[in-house]
Amino acid sequence: MNIEQTVSGLILELRRGTLILLVLSQLRQPMYGYSLVKKLNDHGIPMDANTLYPLMRRLEGQGLLSSQWDTGEAKPRKYYRITPDGLMVLEKTKEYWKTFSTNVDELLGEKHESGSD
Repeated sequence: MNIEQTVSGLILELRRGTLILLVLSQLRQPMYGYSLVKKLNDHGIPMDANTLYPLMRRLEGQGLLSSQWDTGEAKPRKYYRITPDGLMVLEKTKEYWKTFSTNVDELLGEKHESGSD
């Protein structure tokens, strides 16, 4: 068994859904792809543009994001923003994430109830 390959695969699986949640959470205000990549990377969430753009196109196709071109500057940029449906999905997913991550932390021994070990 190749431990590094196994860990890498598990991390990839964990990241997939989490990245969707993070992308939706950051697009309450219009943002173009490169600035979103930079913001995520600045917060310790490595994201490659080759991963982000297909993800945003897929979310747009699902009606969770909308996009608009800004051609007012020298370099045209496509800005993305969360839609009302995207906001509903984000809020429901965030609720689930909070409960799920708390339960995962407890099972992994990260949080202990007072008086128990």
